[in-house]
Amino acid sequence: MIYQSIVEKIFHIADLTPNANAIIYDNKKISYWELTSKILAAKEYFINKFKIKEGDRIILSANKDPGFIFAYFGAHLCGAIVVPIDPEINKDRFQFIFEKTKPSVIVGLSKIGEQFSNLIDISIFHNLNYDLNTTNLIDFPESDEIADIIFTTGTTGQAKGVMLSHKNITAAATNINAFIGNNQNDIEILALPISHSFGLGRLRCVLHSGGTMILLGSFANVKKLFREIELNAVTGMAMVPSSWLYIKRMSGQRIANFANQLKYLEIGSAPMELEDKILLTDLLPNTKICMHYGLTEASRSTFIEFHSQKEYINSIGKATPPISVVIMNETGVILPTNSEGEICVKGNTVSLGYWEDPFLTLKSQSDGYFRTGDWGSIDNQGFIHLKSRKKDLINVGGKKVSPVEIESVIIAISEIKECACIGIPDPKGLLGEVVKAFLVKEENSEFSFDYVKKQIEGKLEFYKMPVAFEWIDEIPKTSNGKIQRHLLKQ
Repeated sequence: MIYQSIVEKIFHIADLTPNANAIIYDNKKISYWELTSKILAAKEYFINKFKIKEGDRIILSANKDPGFIFAYFGAHLCGAIVVPIDPEINKDRFQFIFEKTKPSVIVGLSKIGEQFSNLIDISIFHNLNYDLNTTNLIDFPESDEIADIIFTTGTTGQAKGVMLSHKNITAAATNINAFIGNNQNDIEILALPISHSFGLGRLRCVLHSGGTMILLGSFANVKKLFREIELNAVTGMAMVPSSWLYIKRMSGQRIANFANQLKYLEIGSAPMELEDKILLTDLLPNTKICMHYGLTEASRSTFIEFHSQKEYINSIGKATPPISVVIMNETGVILPTNSEGEICVKGNTVSLGYWEDPFLTLKSQSDGYFRTGDWGSIDNQGFIHLKSRKKDLINVGGKKVSPVEIESVIIAISEIKECACIGIPDPKGLLGEVVKAFLVKEENSEFSFDYVKKQIEGKLEFYKMPVAFEWIDEIPKTSNGKIQRHLLKQ
């Protein structure tokens, strides 16, 4: 059977296995039967108290709390559009999203939204109940209706409201579960924020497969993370590369204790160093380690599995069936194998476009493909190689240079903790742009820029060598670990 929405699939699972655990939170277990009861109660609350109707927007503070899940799917049952936002959102960003979406209700955010009349606390949804025995027919949303508007954090600083239909998010969960192999026996621990597409996507995937999701505050307490993994017989986890670096720094190789327990890991949202990929394969030889490439606009467009595709571990994998990925030039012509150009994606997970921005929506499309803004190539075996963000490419005398390539060489210097490269105007006025490198030292390291130059000589073509350097305390990044180069250019 084909389900039109994630919430419809959840109700189907509740019919089949009502007593199965859907959510574990603070050692409390919520069954699929109780979950559907709470979802229906949230729906009735929205309709009866706020007269919510199809197409209305509901801003929902995405706390790692069961109340968020009840409200999220309850809003979908109303036909409403959910706008998930970070609980730590600043006032300016909130005001932008508020004015853009004109919500009927705000759930949470008591400090920022305190002057808004239809403001409710997330805890309300814990105390609502609905008698499932009185339900005769549930009107589930149609697949082409808008489910969510997710405002991207962005590496450019400009927030965009990505419209995702129920078809988009259901297809994404189906595709991801098929690749990873998720099923009703999986128990996943979620420490990622669910205000972003990766964490929210994992929540949808687990509930769509009938598995159990354990909600954990964050990765901050690594001892608690491992304790929960052990006590609850966790079979899977998702993380961004920066989360792994933190876990490694705080616990060494302790994750290897779960080598025979962890069935899968999903990694994504930012690049990962080769040495960390190899280390994970060594520590978890029996775990399916999957790393995805995708955007909020096109969830999990490609996957690479570290063990079975080790020969291509530095690629971003192949297109996730049934997604199509091609390389296009500026005019929308599909380029042949091994040609560099813009990575473009077509498929059932690609978003409807940008909320109230038809110009940007049209600009982002070419012959049915979504133009990702990423630069790369596809080899003879179909593996896709990501070079850089298109707008981050440095044009040195007409030659396009990927900052990521330079950074990977510089970061191999043991005294360098972090590095980010950008293009700056050529001081000599000859090449258009040249490379500038921002460097973060390891603690107690003392060395010169000349030392850095000597270390990378012969490892990069001459025109790729940085001509300017600057020490910096911290590389500006999004919450998912992506470098915000626009801030460095400023």
